[in-house]
Amino acid sequence: MAKESILVPVDGSESAERAFDKAVRVGQRDGAHVDVLNVIDTRQFMGEMQDTLISGDTIYQMTQDSEEYLKSLKKWAHDNFNFDDVDYHIRYGSPKRIISYDFIKDHHNTLIVMGATGLNAVERMLMGSVTEYVNQHALADVLIVKTDMGNNPLKPTMKKN
Repeated sequence: MAKESILVPVDGSESAERAFDKAVRVGQRDGAHVDVLNVIDTRQFMGEMQDTLISGDTIYQMTQDSEEYLKSLKKWAHDNFNFDDVDYHIRYGSPKRIISYDFIKDHHNTLIVMGATGLNAVERMLMGSVTEYVNQHALADVLIVKTDMGNNPLKPTMKKN
């Protein structure tokens, strides 16, 4: 039987990072592999005629920043949980589709662990919640993290954008 594999989509939000911690704990407990994924939403860079609105240098810098962030999460898992069965991935496109279908098809994840919210309230209103979409459409089971590591309800944070 193949090893269980957990997908954790992250976007830099506190909610996503708590989900990462929980996924690492589950991976550690169950002997599962963890794939941590950051999706760079390229739709925000496209004009009406599908011409890119930003330079290749900007996309390159975003990719570099994403890779540094994902490396820091992998190091966090090692330093705080002594867990090293983590691979990180960067994809480009629609987060909803990539998380729900494309990545799962490629990596055969059996569980998606994600935070209850990620984007700010305005983006959620305009684009719809990625978590909501994934919960309804994913090709794998979805665990939505709403508590901290002690299973206490998360307190909403007032982040300044």
